Amino acid sequence: MSNTPSFSAGMPVQTCRMEFDGRLVELLRRVVALFFIVVAITIPVWSAGEDAIAVIYPDIGEPYRNIFDEIIKGVEDKVGTQVSSYPVSADTDIAALKDRLLHQNAKVVIALGRQGMKTASTLNDGAVVVGGVLTVPESDAKRQPVITLSPDPALLFARMKTLMPTTKRIFVVYNPGFNSWLIKLAKEAASAQGLDLVVFPANDLRGAVQSYQKIFSEADGHNDVIWLPQDPITVEENSILPLVLQDSWNQGIAVISSNFGHVRRGVLFALYPDNEALGKRLAGLAEDILNSNAATAKTGLMTLLDVQSAVNVRTAKHLGINPMLLKGFNTSFPE
Repeated sequence: MSNTPSFSAGMPVQTCRMEFDGRLVELLRRVVALFFIVVAITIPVWSAGEDAIAVIYPDIGEPYRNIFDEIIKGVEDKVGTQVSSYPVSADTDIAALKDRLLHQNAKVVIALGRQGMKTASTLNDGAVVVGGVLTVPESDAKRQPVITLSPDPALLFARMKTLMPTTKRIFVVYNPGFNSWLIKLAKEAASAQGLDLVVFPANDLRGAVQSYQKIFSEADGHNDVIWLPQDPITVEENSILPLVLQDSWNQGIAVISSNFGHVRRGVLFALYPDNEALGKRLAGLAEDILNSNAATAKTGLMTLLDVQSAVNVRTAKHLGINPMLLKGFNTSFPE
């Protein structure tokens, strides 16, 4: 029996046409409704305004400007569109900046560098994601996510064990006012990798010098490594760093760092930011805020997970490290 609709010979042609048109209208209505349901599912809530994310960054010259350009490129790659970005300084007209952000309907500001973070703190309106800062007191990061320039200790220690598998202890001198949060993470990372993290808190240069003197009186080059975190006090570059580099060279003790510039000066290796990847991660945090609720989004200090690596080949040779193990680094010194 055929399933094709049939009409009786006595049914008026006009009635048939009206019934067919009604079915067609209902079918079109359902198709349109389904289309908008699919759109609502696949397009993020915040995409109604392409300018929902803005970036502010320090108004400084090269080579630092290029770093911020790379981070902004990563942001744009993640969100899939160009974002408005504004250079800021101590002389920035905050009222004018607020007006521009309001005009573009910015819901989240990605603030780069210390100046960007400082400027964002004066805006008062909207959510803020911070990146590209060295160290920030924990109290300043309670209300917003802050990705610091401190590489995650787990990544740092894993790379260290690849180069020096006999390592058992890691010595670190740190300023409790800045890096207590980082040391807590470092202890967990060291324990997970079978390492003992030996910590020396120091609040000033004198305390830092005394701590390093104690370390060098105890450490040996076969089992111990010294880690230099991002810390303006305990890793002060004009007096502390030369002292550490000289004594470590003389005693054959490896020094690893969270600062790229230290590798050129003689530190064995360091991890440093992959700028575009960092931009993507910052954009992801901004999207999380836009798609949920700024009040429930993740806040606080975070380590750097998107990293590249640099090694000093001369130092590695001095320490007797197998040259084959140095091929996985992004940058080598001496150049």
